[in-house]
Amino acid sequence: MEIKDAVLKAMAEAGAPVSAGEVEKITGFDRKDIDKAFKDLKKEEKIVSPVRCKWEPAVK
Repeated sequence: MEIKDAVLKAMAEAGAPVSAGEVEKITGFDRKDIDKAFKDLKKEEKIVSPVRCKWEPAVK
């Protein structure tokens, strides 16, 4: 599973907006890898930030 897919899955399972630190605790991935995945997912418009520093999957 690609890290971006794992990050999206962790966000969906959390059921609420999550921070990169929370995703790190859930997935066990390195924070730098999560930040890169967040950057890519934002660019692809797959995640949105409803609250400052918290993210959730975009609904399309």
